Amino acid sequence: MENSFNEKDVKDRKEIKEDEMRQSNNSIKEDNKKSDDKFDMTAIEKTFTNYKRGQMFDGVVVKKREDGCIFNIGGKNDAFLPKEEVDDYDLLKMGDRFKVVIINKNSEGMIEVSKSMADGIVLATQNASRLKLGSKFSFVVTHVDKDGLHSKLGEYAIFVPMSEISPKTKDIHKTIGKQFEATVTEIDKYKKRIIASIKLLEEKIKETNEALFWNSIFINKVVRGKVKKIMPYGAFVDVGGVDCFIHISNMSYSRIGKPDEVIKEGDEYNFKVIELDRENKKVALSLKALQESPRLLAIKELHVGAIYKGRVVKILQFGAIIKVENGATGLLHIKNATDSNNKQIYEIVKLDDQVEVEVLDKDEENERVSFKLVGVNK
Repeated sequence: MENSFNEKDVKDRKEIKEDEMRQSNNSIKEDNKKSDDKFDMTAIEKTFTNYKRGQMFDGVVVKKREDGCIFNIGGKNDAFLPKEEVDDYDLLKMGDRFKVVIINKNSEGMIEVSKSMADGIVLATQNASRLKLGSKFSFVVTHVDKDGLHSKLGEYAIFVPMSEISPKTKDIHKTIGKQFEATVTEIDKYKKRIIASIKLLEEKIKETNEALFWNSIFINKVVRGKVKKIMPYGAFVDVGGVDCFIHISNMSYSRIGKPDEVIKEGDEYNFKVIELDRENKKVALSLKALQESPRLLAIKELHVGAIYKGRVVKILQFGAIIKVENGATGLLHIKNATDSNNKQIYEIVKLDDQVEVEVLDKDEENERVSFKLVGVNK
């Protein structure tokens, strides 16, 4: 059989193979060039995380210094963790891993991180994850918008809709930075989101306080209350979440023209319960009931057995009312005005007569004094 390959064919095939090898080498060089381009620094930097203040990362201690440690969080810049951020810094060692939060850049150009802030976020997240529907919790408002109040509890987002804000809140922008208590109305532990209500919690607290108030209130009880609103004729007082009322006549033994001469709106005072209407849920309070009356003060100055000058201010069927020099008044009974059984009191003393009386007895609790007439012919 004749050979099907002549010298020309062999030559042609050799040239084709060499050409294929040149193309293959060029392709490898091109691939290598592309590979080099892939791993230049610019390309690498694009793959690093964009660090932002407040972000939390896991990291590892790579170097320990006297003032703190160098902490790797997986990017091109090392982080610095100050010594004060670590409990028992002497026990810290290379390779220790924990979470940190980015707080700033220091003078060395390194990202400064905080372990204590990260620990706080982890703890807050754990606490938030334990919350259930109806649970009460505290939070600080971070920002507001037309929809309501926003906050964070660790990694959980907190939202209070506008309809669930306290009716007492007049300007929501003034709530930023302030702490509030609320109750959980919805919770999504996968999305780490909690919807809450301040209003609902306030209503629950009010109901509880009212029940406690009405179960424990009674006449003559001394209570602590805050003056809510002053009126020309008195004032409304908040006692344990329940509105009570004090009339101007029960504020002082002295004659006053306006309530604010004695009490101030927003201030707290002790009051005595003097009237109670459970059916209509009304409570009357008194300030002067906790004060010693001028009458009692005058009676305390008197001494049993002592003689005082006085004046007859009222004639009664069985005696007379005597007012002595210090303002104290007491009863001169007919039996202590004469030895006769047949005389009437008006036969012995007259209205406005100046007399001398001896104090026979005094009852400070009931503000009563008994006198005996002296120095006249009976």
